[in-house]
Amino acid sequence: MHYLKDRKILVGVTGSIAAYKALELVSRLKQLGAEVRVVMTQNAEQFVTPLSFATLSQNEVLTNTFTDPLAHIALAKWPELILIAPATANIMAKYAHGFGDDLLTTILLATTAKVAIAPAMNQAMWAHPAVQENYAKLQARNVDFIGPAAGLQACGDVGLGRMAEVDDIINVLPKYFQPQILAGKKVVITAGPTQEPLDPVRYLTNYSSGKMGYALAASCYYHGAEVILISGPTGLKAPAGCGLIKVTTAQEMQAQVLAQADADIIIGCAAVCDFKAQDYQSHKIKKSGDLNLNLALNEDIMATLGKQKHKAMLIGFAAETENLIENAKKKLQNKKLDMIIANPVGDGVGFNQDEQEIFVITVKDTVHLPKQAKAMLADQIIGQLFVAVLH
Repeated sequence: MHYLKDRKILVGVTGSIAAYKALELVSRLKQLGAEVRVVMTQNAEQFVTPLSFATLSQNEVLTNTFTDPLAHIALAKWPELILIAPATANIMAKYAHGFGDDLLTTILLATTAKVAIAPAMNQAMWAHPAVQENYAKLQARNVDFIGPAAGLQACGDVGLGRMAEVDDIINVLPKYFQPQILAGKKVVITAGPTQEPLDPVRYLTNYSSGKMGYALAASCYYHGAEVILISGPTGLKAPAGCGLIKVTTAQEMQAQVLAQADADIIIGCAAVCDFKAQDYQSHKIKKSGDLNLNLALNEDIMATLGKQKHKAMLIGFAAETENLIENAKKKLQNKKLDMIIANPVGDGVGFNQDEQEIFVITVKDTVHLPKQAKAMLADQIIGQLFVAVLH
């Protein structure tokens, strides 16, 4: 089940060339199971027809306040989220100053639903002091902004002002429908593998894809946290709303984690290399018979944190090929963690998979979470964290 299934979202479309992106947005929302209604301004009709949105949303599209004098009240009460995409400088100005001269603006004045805005305008317009004042005014009223993005614009200019891409909008929306149990918390998450160089062309690493750590980062953000994701090399895109710090080696990862001294929760999901080359070779090692490597232990990041006095809750991971629960409980105790996630790995299990089976272990309890998508597991881990440690 996707986060957006059965959620009620009203999409407001205003007069921008980016209105064509709203067609894809509405289509994607429907595919993900959301209930979607669309309200268009008269200027938006110059770019895209109401029939197109009616077909994609499977609902009548309203454009005129006077078709039904009470439509704005009914539509204001219906959604859980109002998403204005694209949002012009004009609609931002009207909303900021309380104008209600069409159906969309009267809905905005009458609603108590959360409102998110995806601006779309020329880069010079976005930078104009009046637009920036309206932007600040709306933010102060707890209106959220998704974007704008930078890039090539329809007029040929390059700069900040493009409507955010549909994927980026979709990836942010789940936070509006999740309980904000981590609001006010700063969460630091490590993810992916590390790489330990042997020479300029070779390195030690492991099979970790980073998918679980990235899913946890997204879930923490959806649940209201400020998220810092410290990631080893992966092919993944950083989850929307999360700060990303890229590292390569275990030592670099540890330095970045230790720099986040004000974190409330630290989740060590990365598959950090246990070993590094004791003697790094500055030139490529030549083939000359058997290769003997002298390896040294990397310092264990979570164990180091466990020895320090700090306020952060420590959540570790234990990837094991045997004696899963027993080994995980030993790590929980030895590293002085508050919780550990035990996950079986090996022979096509765990690493680089989209689904996973895990055990959530604390000193008081062990909870089995059956094999399922890592995004869903991430939500359940956060739920377990809230119940077992934070609540």
